[in-house]
Amino acid sequence: MTAIAVQITSILPPDTTVIAWPQVPKEEQERLSRAIRGKSPEIIVYPANTAALASLVRFANENRLSLLAYGQGSKLDWGGLVESPEILVSTQNLNRIIDHARGDLTITVEAGLKLADLQTFLAPSGQFIPLDPSYAHNATIGGIMATADAGTWRQRYGGVRDLILGFSFIRHDGEIAKAGGRVVKNVAGYDMMKLFTGSYGTLGIIDQITLRLYPETANSETLIITGNSENISKLSQVIRQSALTPTVAECLNPEMTQALGLGEKVALLLRFQSIPESISEQSQQVSYLGQQLDCQTNYYRDEAEVSLWQRYRKTIDNYDQEGNFFGKIGLLPSNLALVIDQINGLASINISSGVGKVILKSEENLDKIRSLCSANQGYLTVLTAPPSLKEKIEPWGYTGNAITMMKTLKTKFDPHGIFSPERFLNKI
Repeated sequence: MTAIAVQITSILPPDTTVIAWPQVPKEEQERLSRAIRGKSPEIIVYPANTAALASLVRFANENRLSLLAYGQGSKLDWGGLVESPEILVSTQNLNRIIDHARGDLTITVEAGLKLADLQTFLAPSGQFIPLDPSYAHNATIGGIMATADAGTWRQRYGGVRDLILGFSFIRHDGEIAKAGGRVVKNVAGYDMMKLFTGSYGTLGIIDQITLRLYPETANSETLIITGNSENISKLSQVIRQSALTPTVAECLNPEMTQALGLGEKVALLLRFQSIPESISEQSQQVSYLGQQLDCQTNYYRDEAEVSLWQRYRKTIDNYDQEGNFFGKIGLLPSNLALVIDQINGLASINISSGVGKVILKSEENLDKIRSLCSANQGYLTVLTAPPSLKEKIEPWGYTGNAITMMKTLKTKFDPHGIFSPERFLNKI
């Protein structure tokens, strides 16, 4: 073992797993290396509890060793390449459910708990977490918070930060800090939940999270409305301004529609989940509105609906192909029609927030869409790309005026730069 591995093993409890990098299986090395620039890590550490994680961070800070934290690693290669981290630390063994306040619709869990396992735990109580991230079967709660990866339920329930009531994290000095609380009407302390959501592990390592729950709805129906981009954009605007309450409302570009076997036009993907009477009434309203704009509506229920959503998830998660750029797009909802037809690849964009996911097939199309977004008050962030291509581009595509503020926050929270160096925008 290396000197660092020997030292870390000596200060951590015996139930902590420490693996030297040369002992990591080659396939796993290749997967993890997609997130790294420069030298390979020396070790991977799997703390068994919060105390061990805190001791590891304290040791790293005192010895100026950089850390790259992750859960299962499903989104480890999102964002910028991390510069030569000496230590990889996985929270996958921090996977306990701490407290479930069923009557208050809240739950507190450790960051390494998989979303799929949490949903399974909640199902008997008729509750769920309205999150639908990439690789949902393998994504951890901490990773979802760190990457702000909400998914399609954003339409009804908001983004990740809207679901977090409180959390705790390990500071650079190994101390445990807390923010928020375990109740819905929470006013305790600074609202650091929003600061840490989407911070990509650059400010500290998330330890525990308290989330808002919602009652699960048994009834569901999904609508696919197809038409030209102008009319779909108009229909989207009508829906945004109406009293309709879809839980999902995504605009799909023609290639995405075709990949799902739903035709070759721009499509609106709507889902209603409520009592049967409400679903029927809202579906009829949407169909009528679509007819006025020369759009066609198809309905999916029961097994057909389940199959549709399985195809959707498989398609939008299938971005790890050679040469592909997978990204997060954000634009004004009113500008959807300007962009949706220009994407050479796959796109699914929420019609209310303008936030969505895209898979682009060429660097030329990436440059074109990024320029188009930037010129219309939007953005395109490259989450994954082949490392050689990621070296050539600026992944975040940020042109705003908050860089100085972000650098100040980074210095305050991580004065020695040990957390995920250079992963965030402007190599913060």
